[in-house]
Amino acid sequence: MTATPYLYLAPLRGITEALFRNVFTNHFGGFDIAIAPFLNPQKNPSKKKNMLADVFPEDNRQLEIIPQLLNNNGDEFLHLALQLEDLGYTRINWNLGCPAPMVANKGRGSGLLPYPDQIIEVLDTVIPRLSAKVSIKMRLGFIEKTESLNLIPRLNDYPLEEIIIHPRLGKQMYKGKTDPDGFAECLQLTNHHVVYNGDITSVKIYEDLSERFPQISHWMIGRGVLANPFLAEELKGKVETDTEIRKKRIRDFHDELCEAYQDKLFGPGHFMGKMKQLWLYLAYSFPGKDKVMKKLKKARTEQQFLEAVDQMFA
Repeated sequence: MTATPYLYLAPLRGITEALFRNVFTNHFGGFDIAIAPFLNPQKNPSKKKNMLADVFPEDNRQLEIIPQLLNNNGDEFLHLALQLEDLGYTRINWNLGCPAPMVANKGRGSGLLPYPDQIIEVLDTVIPRLSAKVSIKMRLGFIEKTESLNLIPRLNDYPLEEIIIHPRLGKQMYKGKTDPDGFAECLQLTNHHVVYNGDITSVKIYEDLSERFPQISHWMIGRGVLANPFLAEELKGKVETDTEIRKKRIRDFHDELCEAYQDKLFGPGHFMGKMKQLWLYLAYSFPGKDKVMKKLKKARTEQQFLEAVDQMFA
């Protein structure tokens, strides 16, 4: 095993929000920090308090977080970033990686990468007027890799805290393989600290990447830890081999999360929607349970869902 990695929990919208982060941290270790799912800056939001609810400091005491903003307008970005400074945040991340069509097609997230002049314009508006450090989370491009290769040298002119690179294109969504060669090309062009993000789903994959990129000390994992909640601990060298202990720890986490969602969310439909989304990944910790997973997905009542859960853990 190489040097102990510094680990980020990735922002997964609809999943890794404050409630999830707090419950997860009650049961599993390994993460040093998390980036919260993106906030979409608006000058005059109708529900300002709700917009910031996920990043209220009083609800994020267990795991340090960095708020993330999604926008292509410097003034709107700055307006919300200053509110985050008022809450005490000294670090803010800019999302240039989201591949979702409803985001990218509006020129936000990875959809902004083909327009480097607009990215620079936002930075020129924001950087001089913020005390907080700004980092960027980005992909190799939206349509083609040349987008990042053209942008990254221009970012050297700005005091960014770091750049988190997911070596895929936005148009790929989360399909196909990552492109470590493209990541290597980006490394050669930047003067900034760089974080690797994308498809770290096992210790072996991490070790191979770490051997190839010995200059990288910070790593981000998301879907991999949803599939294997022990992954961050394992990357830190803490490996639990007892299958019954592993199962019990997952069950305890699952049940606390269920209870928290039931208390917070409106109605069983909303609750089951949240939990089914998690199970799309968590099912990988239960190989050979494909039939039970189908029952869980098809569950229409809370009782049917919980019965299927019992069968997954049986």
